[in-house]
Amino acid sequence: MDGQEKFNAIVAKYPHPTKIHSERPHLSRRTFFQLAGAGITASFLPAKLPASPLITTSGNVTTQNKAKNVIYILLAGAPSHTDTFDLKYISGTTPSTFNPTSINGVMWPMGIMPKLGGMMGDLAIVRSMQAWALVHQLGQTWVQIGRNPAAVLGNISPNIGSVVAIEKEPERTVGQVFPTFLALNSSSGAGPGYFAAEYAPFKVTPATTGLKNTTNSTGQARFSERYDFLHHIDDPLRVDSPLGKPAEDYDNFYQAAQGMMYNSAVNTAFSYSNADAARYGNTSFGNACLVAKQVLAANQGTRYIEITQGGWDMHQNIYQTAQLPTLAGLLDNGLSALISDLKASGAFAETLIVMQGEFGRTVGPLTGAKGRDHYPQQFVMFAGAGVQGGRAIGSTDSLGSATVDPGWSRARDVKPEDVEATIYSAMGIDWTTVRHDDPLGRGFYYVPNSDQDIYGPINELWPSPSASLSGT
Repeated sequence: MDGQEKFNAIVAKYPHPTKIHSERPHLSRRTFFQLAGAGITASFLPAKLPASPLITTSGNVTTQNKAKNVIYILLAGAPSHTDTFDLKYISGTTPSTFNPTSINGVMWPMGIMPKLGGMMGDLAIVRSMQAWALVHQLGQTWVQIGRNPAAVLGNISPNIGSVVAIEKEPERTVGQVFPTFLALNSSSGAGPGYFAAEYAPFKVTPATTGLKNTTNSTGQARFSERYDFLHHIDDPLRVDSPLGKPAEDYDNFYQAAQGMMYNSAVNTAFSYSNADAARYGNTSFGNACLVAKQVLAANQGTRYIEITQGGWDMHQNIYQTAQLPTLAGLLDNGLSALISDLKASGAFAETLIVMQGEFGRTVGPLTGAKGRDHYPQQFVMFAGAGVQGGRAIGSTDSLGSATVDPGWSRARDVKPEDVEATIYSAMGIDWTTVRHDDPLGRGFYYVPNSDQDIYGPINELWPSPSASLSGT
C-alpha cells in the first residue's frame, strides 16, 4: 500500500464532509476600539483560556523551528494554477504574451510576473497540492483553520494565526503593544474560534494615514485624565473582578487599545508615504505587503500576518487584460517588493511566507465563457525562513490535471492540513498538540487526527531534511 492508498484508507475512516458553514467570529480594528472604549458589554467576549490548560502532544516529533514570523497570503477566488505557478503552455490557448520561460527547470510566465521570475531562487512551489472542497467560502476557511469547517469542531476552530498567537504569547516582552495576529485586507477572514478574543486577528485595511482612532479629540492629556478616573471608579470590577474572567478580559481590551494610542511605533508601522506605496505598486495588496514589512520591523509583538488578495474567481474572459494579467501584475509588484525589503533588512531569513488559494481551476482549453471553473488541483508557494528556493516540489501531468509525483516523503497529494502542520513546525510549534479545553470537551487538535499520523509538515522545503523530521 503506497502513501496515497494509505491516506485514502484513513480518510475513509475519518470522512471530510463539505457544506457551507456559518460566519465565524473575528475582531476588526473598529470592534477592537469599540470594545476598548465604547462600553460594549463584556458578555460579547468568549471566555479566556485557562493560564495553564491541559495540553498533550505525541512527544515524538521535532519541529523545523526556523521561522520567527509568518506572512500568510490568501489568493481568494482561487487562481488558475496552470496559468501561474504550475504553468502549462497550451498552443492556441495560452497567450504568447505570457512568455513561458524555463527558470531552473521551472516553467514560469515571465510576461505577467517578471519580478517574481527574477526571484525564483527564493521561491519553492509545491505543485502536488489538492483541495478538499470546491466551494469558495468553505475552501477559504478550510485553508485558514487547517480543517473541515463543517466538521464537529469546525465552528469553534481558530485561525492558524490564532494558534500561533496563543503559543507565542509567553514570548511577548514588556512594551510590545501590537497584536500578535494581524490581518490585512482580510475582513472576512476566519477568527479565533473558541480562543479568547485577544488571540483574534486584528483586522486592518491599510491607509497612508495609518490607524484611525489612535488619538482623542480632547487631546492626550485630557484623555489620560479620563482614563485614570475611569480606573479610579471601577478598578474593583476590573482587577480580580467579582464578575469573573470576562470582565478582566474586557479590561485587557482597554489596556491594549491605550497602548496603541499616541504611540509613535504605531504611526510608523501603519502609515506610509506615497513614494513607498509606489514601490509596492500603489494597490491595496501592495499597501498590505508594505505594512506587513513595517510591522515586523517594529518588533512590537506581531508574529503572524495574514494578507488577502481577492479577485481570482475568473469563470469568464480570464485572459483579458483586466483579468489574470492585471491581477498577476499586482501580485508580482507587491510580493516582489516585500521579499526584496525583507531580504535587505535581514528579516527574510526568519520570516516564512506562505501563499495559496482555496483550490485551483480547470485545465486545458478554456470553457465556452473563455474562463476556468473550480478544480481541486492547486499550488502552494513558500519562501523565507531557510526554505530552499529555486525549485518545484512535486509535479503534475502535461495539463496540470493531477499529481504525477508528490515530491515529498508522504508520497501523496499535499492537503491544507499538511500546510498547517508545516507552518506550525516552521514556528517551532508541535503540530501534534491537543488542547483539552474546548467547550465541547472533545479535545482540540492543532492538526486534525495527529494521533493517527494522517498529516504532517513538508520537510522537503528545507535542505537535507532529517528522517527524524518526517513525522512518519
